[in-house]
Amino acid sequence: MLDIKTLENWLWEAACKIRGEIDAPKYKDYILPLIFLKRLSDVFDDEIGKLAEEYGSKEIAIELIEQDHSLVWFYLPENARWSNIMKQSTGLGEYLTKAVRDIARENPKLQGVINMVDFNATTAGQRIISDDKLRALIDTLNKHRLGLNDVDPDILGRAYEYLLRKFAEGSGQSAGEFYTPGEVATLIAKIVDPSEGEEIYDPCLGSGGLLIKSYLHFKEKYKDNLNKINPLKFYGQEILHGTYAMAKMNAVIHNMEETNIALGDTMINPAFKNADGSLKKFDIVVANPMWNQKFEQKVYENDPYNRFVFGYPPSSSADWGWIQHMYASLKDNGRMAVVLDTGAVSRGSGNQGSNRERDIRKQFVENDLIETVILLPENLFYNTSAPGIIIVINKNKKEKEKILLINASKMYEKGRPKNYIPEDAISEIAEIYKEFKEVEGISKVITKDEAVRNDYNLSPSRYVIQNGEDNTLPLEEAIVLLQEAEEERQNADEKLNVILKQMGLM
Repeated sequence: MLDIKTLENWLWEAACKIRGEIDAPKYKDYILPLIFLKRLSDVFDDEIGKLAEEYGSKEIAIELIEQDHSLVWFYLPENARWSNIMKQSTGLGEYLTKAVRDIARENPKLQGVINMVDFNATTAGQRIISDDKLRALIDTLNKHRLGLNDVDPDILGRAYEYLLRKFAEGSGQSAGEFYTPGEVATLIAKIVDPSEGEEIYDPCLGSGGLLIKSYLHFKEKYKDNLNKINPLKFYGQEILHGTYAMAKMNAVIHNMEETNIALGDTMINPAFKNADGSLKKFDIVVANPMWNQKFEQKVYENDPYNRFVFGYPPSSSADWGWIQHMYASLKDNGRMAVVLDTGAVSRGSGNQGSNRERDIRKQFVENDLIETVILLPENLFYNTSAPGIIIVINKNKKEKEKILLINASKMYEKGRPKNYIPEDAISEIAEIYKEFKEVEGISKVITKDEAVRNDYNLSPSRYVIQNGEDNTLPLEEAIVLLQEAEEERQNADEKLNVILKQMGLM
């Protein structure tokens, strides 16, 4: 079987065959479906081989499969099988496009997934990726098989995740649309710690990393009894079609059978609902939504799902809108972990008068829902150098009226191009969380009353000071605060104008 290093090097070599020809954020759209196609085709050939052994000949095996497509994982029409793709010497882009569309037509589960890319597409009269580059890519992918006996699904999945990380490194701001750093996703998986039979949901899925790391953690946790227990069920929704396709491919590559992924805007139209139209509820919710996303107030004011019961977020940042959507999607004993901008736990605290984010945060504290806040190191995420935070909300807190604050801002190693949290640090943070313990210079347990005295500021760096800590306001947070102030000023002006009109002064 192929080992992980060989697999990663080989797939990256393949990706590099087309890297220079198209923009970095785009070339993943071509290489990922072809790796996926190679896996489908090699597994299909292996399944034919198994049936041939059982029934005496390859011809009989193929005839049986043609009659009953359910005998195989995914049915591949003849033109889409790798051996026939390798034979093509001309018109390769057109041939590949037809092949993936034929696969999607034969396999409804892959509709809008494998057939997203037109390998023959042009811009300004020029092919985006030439047949010569496609030939070089296919020849490189042909060096190894990806069949049942060639590569373990977990190893292939890890290689796929490796490619997503490599693509994120070259994608700049767009990386945040599809990729959460692997170590952050692993930490969240350890925190939510899924148990057998639970349902786990990500409302802004990206390429599926948070669900996949939860699945891998679950597999490791129950490795000796996987066939005897109820599996996890996974649900996710993603707004971007290309990213949705990546998530679907990622789930199939990892052999995640109990997965339901929907396309669409979760905030406007959540996909998972009960028969009566109410939101479906889950045991676990995880997410890394776009930080400080902007939605019009009418999204909150006209919400038909009763999600924003703790208050309407400002138009400048939907952070507490996402938190409320996730909270509304939790079962009575559910738990959730969300990655957000650091300002989500501090903005508005200490200010005179009302502040929407602080007021919503107050409701979560007063209702004893926030279990833990973890401050992450800086320069982990591919679309910003700012540190993030993980907010853990638990409807079934064991430590009532207490909040654990973990300052993990120094628990990283320098990397290129990004920092990373090493495995031992991930384990240490997870252990501190599970034991709900104070560690000098890293974590502190505060009471609800302490949070109230600090005007609901839950920033770990306020309570756990570390040497050399920089208290400079991050640029992203300063911009949001400025936008909030401008929004409050506009609201005040509107109210004043109404009063002046009533007094006849306007």
